[in-house]
Amino acid sequence: MSSRHDATLAFTYPDERLARTVAESVRVEVGEIADDRSAATVDRDGRVVRVCVEAADLVALRAGVNTWSHLVGVAEAVATGVT
Repeated sequence: MSSRHDATLAFTYPDERLARTVAESVRVEVGEIADDRSAATVDRDGRVVRVCVEAADLVALRAGVNTWSHLVGVAEAVATGVT
């Protein structure tokens, strides 16, 4: 990919346990999403989970941000029992 675009999504949780659960839940998806135009990393620092999305173009970046935001939302809902 010649020109790179990136976005970092940060999610702050009320406690480290929930942050760890969400981070571990979405981290398993890193490298599993078939897309040669974007990639993501997931890390956690205390109560903050960060998802860094890097893409070849802005369309791929938008798609990646949408995908990872959705994955985090699902992980939050499952971890907290919210439907």
